[in-house]
This record gives sequence, structure tokens and C-alpha cells, in this order.
Amino acid sequence: MGRRGGVKVRRWMLQEILSLEVRSQVLSDGDSAEIIRALGHIARAKGMSQIAAQSGLGRESLYKALNPGAKPRFDTVLKVIRALGVDLFARPHVASR
Repeated sequence: MGRRGGVKVRRWMLQEILSLEVRSQVLSDGDSAEIIRALGHIARAKGMSQIAAQSGLGRESLYKALNPGAKPRFDTVLKVIRALGVDLFARPHVASR
């Protein structure tokens, strides 16, 4: 737990805020670099060792996969997403008029 300006910031609050980042704007934009960046933020907030263990990836491999400029394989991204407790699904794209 940390303090900023007299307000307590709980770890779970940070995780929820960062999780919203992935679920909303980042995924809708479709920018793969931003998706990886957001996943890295969430994984660091939850704890890289924990996410590495849950994903079956080595901790060092996880750091490399989520570094800026990294181009991780899709199966690696899926493992991380699942370890973060996020479901990934597809739906038909609705074109704007």
C-alpha cells in the first residue's frame, strides 16, 4: 500500500484501473504495441513472478515479451492474458456509417 497526497493507493485498485485500460481503449484501437505495453503494466502491478508462474513462462522470458518494442508470439500473449484473468474473444466488427 502506498501514499500519494494523503490518499492510500491499494494494490488491487491499481490492478483494476490498469485492467480497465486493456479492456477498453487499448483493445479497441488495435495497436499491438499499446496492447503489449498495457499487458506489461498490469503484469507488473500483479507481480511478474506470479504471472510467470501462472502462465508457464519463465520470469525473464515474461519481461522480454512485455518490454517496449517486443514482438511476442501470439501464444505467449494468450498465456499472459489468461494468467491475468482476462478473457479474449471475438465479435463481428460493426462498421460506422
